[in-house]
Amino acid sequence: MRRGFLVLVGLLLTVLPAHAGTRIKDIISVKGVRANQLVGYGLVIGLNGTGDSLRNSPFTEQSIQSMLDRMGVNLNSARPRSKNVAGVIVTAELPAFSGKGSRIDVTVSSLGDATSLQGGTLIMTPLSAADNEIYAVAQGPIAVTGFAVQGRAETLTQGVPTAGRVANGALVEREVPGPLAESDRMELVLRNPDFGTAIAMVDAINKYSAERFGQRVAREKDLNSVELKRPAGIGPARFMAEIGDLVVQADAPARVVIDERTGTIVIGRDVQVSTVAVTHGNLTVRVTESAQVSQPEAFSEGETVVVPETAVGAQQQDANIAIVKGTNLQVLVNGLNQMGLKPNGIIAILQAIKSAGALQAELVVQ
Repeated sequence: MRRGFLVLVGLLLTVLPAHAGTRIKDIISVKGVRANQLVGYGLVIGLNGTGDSLRNSPFTEQSIQSMLDRMGVNLNSARPRSKNVAGVIVTAELPAFSGKGSRIDVTVSSLGDATSLQGGTLIMTPLSAADNEIYAVAQGPIAVTGFAVQGRAETLTQGVPTAGRVANGALVEREVPGPLAESDRMELVLRNPDFGTAIAMVDAINKYSAERFGQRVAREKDLNSVELKRPAGIGPARFMAEIGDLVVQADAPARVVIDERTGTIVIGRDVQVSTVAVTHGNLTVRVTESAQVSQPEAFSEGETVVVPETAVGAQQQDANIAIVKGTNLQVLVNGLNQMGLKPNGIIAILQAIKSAGALQAELVVQ
């Protein structure tokens, strides 16, 4: 376990260099240019007996009747009992500047008690946004990665058979107007806000624009955004393409992120630890309950009884004291690994070091 942990850390430090530059397009988004979420309710047909039971899913029965009525089929108050249909919720994300006729992927999720959507086909489903306007229509066969097999005494399920995707299953019917071409001013929003990153972006953009256009076009607003003024004679798309390829050194505050549920620890590059002495040991207490039968002697008037027996044992591992001092990420990781701790032990030590005031970073516990 210890050797594997050391190798993993070594790989991470080798693959991710500390001072690699980052393109501007990878750390920002343009204000106002974003995707829009779509949602709709529809029916999946053609299931092999794995659809909704209409008695437990009345909305599916009502949807079937409404669909058949629109198609001119009158059920004459008859109640269908088919299990080949399932009511589903269809979700999608409409990218920015999607034009009419373009296609997007959709996700289909069961709403009732259907056991699987395998082999089903989504019929025409309007997808609307938060303004209740229809922006796309979805239809097509569903691709399901999970499956469920059931017998009389055992059931095998892998993945999630009640959810799937329809690749390019939605046809865009309405365009969302974008603000990119409406103004000569743009605002770049950092995905990880930081003053240092914002200033580095402004310096890199102004250096390029001074040589390319003969003027400075960038100005920092705060730690989260940078304002640009588009020069005359260049379109917004070409201007953003040129700016996006500029390389800057993205900065970030020193931070340690801990996920106690999975034992995951992520230590930032600039995390430092002041000199501290640490000891860590585990105490294990084991209690064993058993029963012993007490048998009376022959020809006696005694009775056979069951006597409980309890065994209690305690074991404590050796706890060595060690000095931890991390002037950089490599030294800190080596110091923690030399203590021979598992992730849970490292988490406890980092929390204790933070409480002692020796961890010079933000500690985030998830």
